Amino acid sequence: MSANPEAVLNAELDIETVRADFPILHQEVNGRTLAYLDNAASAQRPRQVIDAVSHYYSSDHANVHRGVHTLSQRATDAFEGARAKVRRFINAGSDKEIVWTRGTTEAINLVAQSWGRTHLGEGDEVLITWLEHHANIVPWQIVCEQTGARLVVTPMDDTGQIRLDEFERLLGPKTRMVALGHVSNALGTVNPVRDVVAMAKARDVPVLLDGAQAVPHMAVDVQDLDCDFYAFSGHKMFGPTGIGVLYGRESMLAEMPPWQGGGDMILAVSFDGTVYNELPWKFEAGTPNIAGAVGLGAAVDYLDGIGMSNIANREASLLAHATRVLEEVPGLRIIGTAPGKAAVISFILEGIHPHDIGTIVDHEGIAIRTGHHCAMPIMEHFGVPATARASFAFYNTEEEADRLAQALLKVREMFA
Repeated sequence: MSANPEAVLNAELDIETVRADFPILHQEVNGRTLAYLDNAASAQRPRQVIDAVSHYYSSDHANVHRGVHTLSQRATDAFEGARAKVRRFINAGSDKEIVWTRGTTEAINLVAQSWGRTHLGEGDEVLITWLEHHANIVPWQIVCEQTGARLVVTPMDDTGQIRLDEFERLLGPKTRMVALGHVSNALGTVNPVRDVVAMAKARDVPVLLDGAQAVPHMAVDVQDLDCDFYAFSGHKMFGPTGIGVLYGRESMLAEMPPWQGGGDMILAVSFDGTVYNELPWKFEAGTPNIAGAVGLGAAVDYLDGIGMSNIANREASLLAHATRVLEEVPGLRIIGTAPGKAAVISFILEGIHPHDIGTIVDHEGIAIRTGHHCAMPIMEHFGVPATARASFAFYNTEEEADRLAQALLKVREMFA
């Protein structure tokens, strides 16, 4: 289930070979060849992932962990095998540290409710940043309301970077948790997570990283990062929707109570009490998204086959090219100009609402995202209601970036 070895040529991708793996890219939208530039919202799936999910449903489907019959054993092997693939992919120390969730959002909620409700109290502080996706804001707001803790926010500068000096100042004796995104979904900023973790660890404060925008685009080693929790989603890393991962340091997960109760998260149940299951199943109540896990395992195989360094290099080249051609569009302003960025470009066109931009470029067969990108505080900082956002994956081309620039010139002409 790995990518064709011919796709890897001395650290350069054979783009046409790679694109051949993605059936959805080979279609017309509004009479034009699709240019899919909305990968930060959800990436597309290679045929290898689609085939893995199809094979599971057509040959192996049964519930996991609960049957002695052959199909149940096959399903369990595939489900747990995918967990092992994910563990290797992010270099977790044990399969026990890989908890299946529905996605990044559920993973963060799990930590906020399981860890937060048992460790936060009146006057305690959770330190986040101005750059966060709503999924790394609202769960902490909820648990702060439940416990009497307080949410503290690190400011950002006008390039879209967090202010490390302010972070260090706000990291105080009342800080009980630090939570921040590895990469900003709205701006593409790659945050200095190593520095943040080091500062927090020096004060014995645990750290959660939202890795939804990082894992698909760069090599991630959770042991090297030394974070306590790391959350990410399958659908952004070329896998199925409805499946995600919470990495948790084993010592932290072991002392956390379950977030949800039900089947498979127990060892024994009586009306007098319940004995909870071992890690990681203690946090996986109910029938899981088995096909999603299988598909995510196939996505990991695919990414491994291409090589994360190849992906990072390719996307850096795309970002540089796209930035150059978009900056030539009159009246275009890029929002988020940090020197370290993933392949995400948020922008506005003077006097034109982003929703109009998105609608018009769609008529040219180009898919971009418009809106606040579930990051309303970022929009507030820059004084804009929304932006248009082009986000690239390794299967995109320079020609697609050029098409976007040409389409934006047409937008300007229409509003001249």
